[in-house]
Amino acid sequence: MNHEEAMAYLRNNSRAVLATIKRDGQPQMSLVDYGVDSGGLIRVQVTQPTAKSKNIRRDPRVSLTVIGDNWYQYIVVEGTARLLDDDPLPVLRETYELIAGKPHPDWDEFNQAMIDEQQVVMTMTIDRLYPLDQ
Repeated sequence: MNHEEAMAYLRNNSRAVLATIKRDGQPQMSLVDYGVDSGGLIRVQVTQPTAKSKNIRRDPRVSLTVIGDNWYQYIVVEGTARLLDDDPLPVLRETYELIAGKPHPDWDEFNQAMIDEQQVVMTMTIDRLYPLDQ
């Protein structure tokens, strides 16, 4: 798989395992849904008080492993994460549509759930993809 095929693979899947780094240096794994935005950033909704959010604030280095329907075909993405927590509702709505591929059926309900659950969006740069063909 070359770089363009890897990016297409990322755009055509939405479930992954996100690895952040705990305080003691051990990885912490989280199952996530993600989307790739038009600027090439990976977006994931995260809850503010969770371990993954705290880990990202302390050390923004993250990895994402995407496995589609074929167990033997996967992509690992390494990059730098950032939490977007200033006025999060507009970016949460955009991220929902990016992942779901359509608008939410009730935006008022969505907004209230995001506030109640303390959701924000994590963006992740794509600094390295592997495995790629040489």
